[in-house]
Amino acid sequence: MDSVLQIERADGVATLTLNRPATRNALSPELLTALAAGIEEVSSDSTILAVVLTGAGQAFCSGADLKGAIADVEAGVDLDARIEQFHALIRGIVRAPKPFIAAVSGPAVGFGADLALACDLRVMSVSGYLQEKFVAIGLMPDGGGTFWLPRLVGLGRALEYLLLGTKLDAELALSLGLTSRVVAEDALLGEALSLARTLSAGPPLAIRAIKWALREPAPTSIDEALAREKTGQLALLRSADLREGVHAWSEGRAPTFRGR
Repeated sequence: MDSVLQIERADGVATLTLNRPATRNALSPELLTALAAGIEEVSSDSTILAVVLTGAGQAFCSGADLKGAIADVEAGVDLDARIEQFHALIRGIVRAPKPFIAAVSGPAVGFGADLALACDLRVMSVSGYLQEKFVAIGLMPDGGGTFWLPRLVGLGRALEYLLLGTKLDAELALSLGLTSRVVAEDALLGEALSLARTLSAGPPLAIRAIKWALREPAPTSIDEALAREKTGQLALLRSADLREGVHAWSEGRAPTFRGR
């Protein structure tokens, strides 16, 4: 029996593939557990410098397994604990010291949209779309949608998209800045992996510091932003990677960064 989560490693890049294609990769309890463990595993692996998150078949992720969710409610399952299982995925991606790239084909709906939005970068195929569809079944976003969308597209558009459950197709997502590129269906994984390999060849310490500076709570003043940047830069100025970068530049060659 195939695993509900497939993990592949090559060239400093890990690919996490949600593998429940018959359900459009809905997040069952088994997949929740496997994905949380997978995110932790690749995040702590020093040989992995970038991560691609994608889905098998014709979908990224259709969100929570609704039949299972209703069964949980009727069985009196601890819903607070179940939501925390979902939240662990978001926290794991955001707090990882390396960039995550969502490769979105087909639907990224409900919590699936939240998973994609939690990633640092998104690449979409022409069939890909994001949809915070919670309101259609009488719910609200619970995977960070109310946090991500206002920051990415502005409060007015976020309210519209969340209140109406608007489908954001690849073309619209590109125009809104929700994805950095849209490619043909058969080019999606290759494009995401190419981007991940470019990141994995970069300076790990600097990439980690940039992610940290942007993922921390937004500064309330330029002084706070400058203080945060100074903290990161002082550490980088003492790194061997900086010396390698400068030497490579002066010698007209590509640098070899080692994260030290």
